Amino acid sequence: MGLPLAGLMAPTLIPDEIERRIAELKSVENWLNMNLNVLRLTIQGLELQKASLAALQGAAGNTTPGASEPAGREDPSKK
Repeated sequence: MGLPLAGLMAPTLIPDEIERRIAELKSVENWLNMNLNVLRLTIQGLELQKASLAALQGAAGNTTPGASEPAGREDPSKK
């Protein structure tokens, strides 16, 4: 929104200009809040993905060989 930093600091006595600046800044605030929410959702999604991977790796590490085969149905090549 092309306002120079010095322009934000200069006081004005024109009510319409003040209203315009307020509207612009509220628009920027809304845009930033929207991006912040997207960022939070992205972080939460990555944390969930990390937890899921850790759970899967933990479950894979706790299995014993042959435990996934039903009793009495062993692979004949292992005999």
